[in-house]
Amino acid sequence: MGGRLADLGGGMRLSEGWNLVLTEAGTCIAPSDVPLTSGFLPAPVPGTVAEALERAGRFDRTRPHPLHDSDAWYICRLVDAEAGEAVLRLEGLATLCEVFLNGQKILVSDSMFEAHDVAVTLLGGDELALCFRALEPRLSEPGPRARWRPQMITPQGLRTVRTTLLGHMPGWCPEVQAVGPWRPISLLRPSAPVVRDLSLRPDLLENGEGRLYASLSIEGDVEALVLRCGDVEQAFERDSPGRYTAILKIPGVEPWWPHTHGEPHLHDVALVVDGIEHALGKTGFRRLSIDRGSDGQGFTLIVNGERVFCRGAVWTTADIVRLPGGREDYQDWLRLAAEAGMNMVRIGGTMAYETPEFFRLCDELGLLVWQDFMFANFDYPKNDKALNAHVEAEVSQLLGRTRLSPSLAVLCGGSEIHQQAAMMGLPERFWSSPIVEEIIPPVVQSLRPDVPYVVNSPSGGAMPFSPNAGVTHYYGVGAYMRPLADARRADVRFAAESLAFAHVPQARTLGQYLPVPAVHSPLWKERVPRDRGASWDFEDVRDHYLQELYGFEPNRLRREDPDLYLNLSRAVTGEVAEETYAEWRRHGSDCSGALVWTLQDLLPGAGWGVIDSTGEPKPVWYALRRAFRPVQVLLMDEGTNGLDVHVINESDAALDLTVEVSCLRDGRQIVVGGGRDLVVEARGKHKIACTDLFGAFFDTTYAFRFGPPSHDVTVARLTAAATGAVVAQAFYFPLGRTRAFHDAEITASVLQEGEDWYLELSSDRLAQSVQIDLESYRAEDDWFHLAPGSSWRIPLHRRPGVPADVIPSGQIHTIGSRRIVEV
Repeated sequence: MGGRLADLGGGMRLSEGWNLVLTEAGTCIAPSDVPLTSGFLPAPVPGTVAEALERAGRFDRTRPHPLHDSDAWYICRLVDAEAGEAVLRLEGLATLCEVFLNGQKILVSDSMFEAHDVAVTLLGGDELALCFRALEPRLSEPGPRARWRPQMITPQGLRTVRTTLLGHMPGWCPEVQAVGPWRPISLLRPSAPVVRDLSLRPDLLENGEGRLYASLSIEGDVEALVLRCGDVEQAFERDSPGRYTAILKIPGVEPWWPHTHGEPHLHDVALVVDGIEHALGKTGFRRLSIDRGSDGQGFTLIVNGERVFCRGAVWTTADIVRLPGGREDYQDWLRLAAEAGMNMVRIGGTMAYETPEFFRLCDELGLLVWQDFMFANFDYPKNDKALNAHVEAEVSQLLGRTRLSPSLAVLCGGSEIHQQAAMMGLPERFWSSPIVEEIIPPVVQSLRPDVPYVVNSPSGGAMPFSPNAGVTHYYGVGAYMRPLADARRADVRFAAESLAFAHVPQARTLGQYLPVPAVHSPLWKERVPRDRGASWDFEDVRDHYLQELYGFEPNRLRREDPDLYLNLSRAVTGEVAEETYAEWRRHGSDCSGALVWTLQDLLPGAGWGVIDSTGEPKPVWYALRRAFRPVQVLLMDEGTNGLDVHVINESDAALDLTVEVSCLRDGRQIVVGGGRDLVVEARGKHKIACTDLFGAFFDTTYAFRFGPPSHDVTVARLTAAATGAVVAQAFYFPLGRTRAFHDAEITASVLQEGEDWYLELSSDRLAQSVQIDLESYRAEDDWFHLAPGSSWRIPLHRRPGVPADVIPSGQIHTIGSRRIVEV
């Protein structure tokens, strides 16, 4: 009986004893041809050639040299593997690879994204060798004529090779090329009974019943075969000789929710064969659909019958050199995503598939995953049977690996294929790609009918990238330097990418990893992302908004006050993000989600990531954390209609809240104010005119301009009615942010409660962009505006390696003041 062997435990990872040697392309046909005098290096497996060379001091990720021009041999003696029948499982080989056992070729693989099971007979003391052939000759081969050629990816030959585009996008990421056994290699020892083609799919019915559908094939005799989920069991039934199915039902199951909207409940799943339990992992039960709206142009993800505003970021990779896939590699990044209030991450089509550990962490953290298949920008060949076979295999395997994961929420054919054709001026009939429109959809429908499929990102409008229909990549605010009001004018429905800026890291990161003059240093500029061939980069975009929001001419400010320039650069992208998300989340908005480009940087510097490559959150991360709060207050400028307050409650329970609004002169004196107690229903939104709170007209937006302005900032505060605890705050600057700069006097102290440390702050007047710089601790909030009238208590998190008895100490700064507050 054929089919993929189910790994029920007991496999042996082949991760030790590997050696790497590079040889001239094509000179060694078999392992015996590799000269013993060659420079062998210890090599991690799973791992990459770049990783092995970096460990040996022969590769610099900041100055990478090409790796596709040589053959790379990985050789290992299987000293601990006993003789006998086995299955050799190779979960990922990048990219053109020949596998030899005892000198005999047993496999040829030419896709980085496919796993292989090879039946082998071991003799004892066997030699396993992998030869990763130079990709450069293959990339230079002429292929079918393309109707368009994307600028951002080089070389064009990549359209016919199944490998990652990471390392092939100049200006986007370091040119570190993926070569090697980047995913695990194992030996499995099948023993009777042998389980194959194990398929599992969870579902949640509208009546609240959870169902787990299972099927498998068995070789050998079995007396009892049971599926277990939590405390519920269901015996399998035999459909045909060797083929079994089961449907396990759990009435009133605790559903899985994205963490912003509920609890991500998970349940243990096991297969019990003749009384022996084999753990299969955890699963969650949830129901997904897409609401296109009354006009058919929307894109709202419906989870368990509830509309979810999706916010988060596009994932790049945990490490551009290693391309790792372990839980320890992912967990810090994904926990920071969840901590920031993100509920979705997108794996884009220019990246690489991640491992089941990635999805397990997203399951646990309540993070939805938008998964692109690895197709982007190219005009892929239409009738290439070999390529189509690779597509079906990699799609099937990905869906099989993630079969239990409730976090998998959207499947997408790829990135910017339709957009690329449309922007080249080609008519609509040229946009189509059989791969994403004909090959992938039936595989998805067969294996994961519970997950919505999107043909491409972006797609859906008059142009594929039209923001007012379907899914878009929105850079009106951002790369195209449109005014902030464009976020509303564009009528964005769902942005799978948005708000790309060259975000400046914290000073501590720059001081340790990039101590060069900002902007002036060539090394600094190398780390700033840019579109290939463009006359501008994303630092220019950031500078545009610095001038728009703060009124300073960036070039002059950088010369005359470089510290202020850097601090305004750190603050401005967060200010833009908060204002833009406020537009998208407000009552009356048709937007149902937006993801920032990107979650993490690949090298230290002013990259796209909202977390720098060392794992330190950038100032913009804290702004997003405020913008993404499930219970939120917003202030929206409606011109001569005045200032509106929006209150959002995404939780599953009604909340008793109090909203208060104060207009301050000189950042301290209340000119007018008012408040109201509210009961905000579950998943509800309220909109209130500020004049309704004040009880009379007041020119909150300074739109009428009758006389001089009477205030420079408006503060909205949302508190829990029962306790008075502050839930959220919002700020509005009718005269601009710079007119509200004040030399605030901040009082700061640290206090300890149990084992936890807190920083307590208060100010005599408005302090903008308060920066907390502590050597041994990271503040839970940073780069926030501090209003007068109450104290603000901020939890502090000890940095890795800091002893528990270290007392927090450091400095506090604000934009608009030269004061330094010592803590």
